[in-house]
Amino acid sequence: MAVPNEKNSLNTDSDPLHKDGGKIELKKKVTLINGVALIVGTIIGSGIFLSPTGVAQQVNSTGMSLLVWALCGFFSMIGALCYCELGTSILKSGGDYAYIKTAWGPLMGFLQLWVSVLIVFPTSIAIIAIIFATNVLKPIYGDCEPDSEPVRLLAGCCIGILSFVNAYNVKWATRVQDVFTAAKLFALVIIIVAGLVNIAIGERGTESFKDSFRGTSRDPGSICLAFYSGLFAYGGWNYLNMVTEEMQNVRRNLPLAIIISLPTVTIVYIMANVAYFSSMSMEEMKASTAVAVVFADRLLGVMSWIIPIFVGLSCFGSVNGSLFTASRVFFVGAREDQLPAAMSMINLQRFTPLPAVCVTCFISLLMLSSNDIFSLINYFSFANWMFVGLSVSGLLFLRWRKPNMVRPIKVPIVLPIAFLLFCIFLVAMSLYAAPKDTGIGLLIILSGIPVYFIFVYWQNKPQFMLNLSRTITISLQKLLNVVPQETQVTAIIEADNTAL
Repeated sequence: MAVPNEKNSLNTDSDPLHKDGGKIELKKKVTLINGVALIVGTIIGSGIFLSPTGVAQQVNSTGMSLLVWALCGFFSMIGALCYCELGTSILKSGGDYAYIKTAWGPLMGFLQLWVSVLIVFPTSIAIIAIIFATNVLKPIYGDCEPDSEPVRLLAGCCIGILSFVNAYNVKWATRVQDVFTAAKLFALVIIIVAGLVNIAIGERGTESFKDSFRGTSRDPGSICLAFYSGLFAYGGWNYLNMVTEEMQNVRRNLPLAIIISLPTVTIVYIMANVAYFSSMSMEEMKASTAVAVVFADRLLGVMSWIIPIFVGLSCFGSVNGSLFTASRVFFVGAREDQLPAAMSMINLQRFTPLPAVCVTCFISLLMLSSNDIFSLINYFSFANWMFVGLSVSGLLFLRWRKPNMVRPIKVPIVLPIAFLLFCIFLVAMSLYAAPKDTGIGLLIILSGIPVYFIFVYWQNKPQFMLNLSRTITISLQKLLNVVPQETQVTAIIEADNTAL
């Protein structure tokens, strides 16, 4: 690796490598505000604009629908509080991967990582990017659905641009998140205010709230599916735990960010649903495929076109948050020797996990070419809650196994137990309601076991495999100008001078 000659080029006053003791590491640039924006901006994607239909179809009443949204926020808050304890006691980025590996060992950690790398993060990013592109192009196409080719092309541009931002500068990525979080909150404020005005000025706006629990479904399976739709819209509440190493004062800011974010999102979601019901009946809600667009057509008149644009902007911010967090999970996995070593390296100038961002971008772009992308994510709807359950069960296990572990935050034991039972219920209902999809997903998870034993557990690999791995790693280091974390600048210079 070419490093400037120490005498001629190295200026310790201006060189950013020396501002933090010469260490090459991810810098702590995520503030409390950035953390709140990351959680809120990742949670509020397309879900609140689409999921109300899914909830309404299953519960069949206005009152129960609003109750489901409130309870989904409540359960998400309980889970987030459990993750506060995990994130402030296990000070590693990576979220579920770090917690499962710490509590249950490297194999279970690798299986979570395997699913995340192979399917969950890339497909989620690709799907949100497609929804972004569809909504941005919708005003151009009018009443027609946008063609697949321009949608996927624009989705690819979205992923590419945001990958560049995340690779170039962490501060840029957090600022993008801040701006687009503000934009999506502004869109929801427009919806809420318009809905409340409609309720205040006319009888039509209150019809859906009369005898609001009439016709409520009593089928447990339907109620469970309603929770799945609601919880999909709350997805992302644990994403800040994936970047804890980059947070400033993590033991203070992580819990504060969660305590601020989850109640805010819950209140906004409930009020948005109240606004939706002010303009449409339960039957209209159940029949709609784009609730926010129907709402805008009825209440915003000539300005209705702004809602699809804001939905697109909302998804744009969610893609950014997902790229930011996914790359950190891959980075930590490689640092723990469970992914290729090059993915654990940091760019010398930008202090970003450049290889991990590039891999995340590449796999996400590949997913855009798949015609089965939406069915792929269905296979892992249960896996998400299975791994969340494993993380929370790890909290309980570590309470017993390591009672003296430093825990700045220690939640009441009833919270992780209740949340674990909730996760078990959701996983069990997945097995009951969709055994085929769940079975396929489980097989893909188990396919990671031979991969783990061949590429991770097996230490005495043939020399040609080691030489090939080393050659690829060094080539990528030279191409991307990256080095392992916590490498001292002086050590790099000495090695370079020795080579010369």
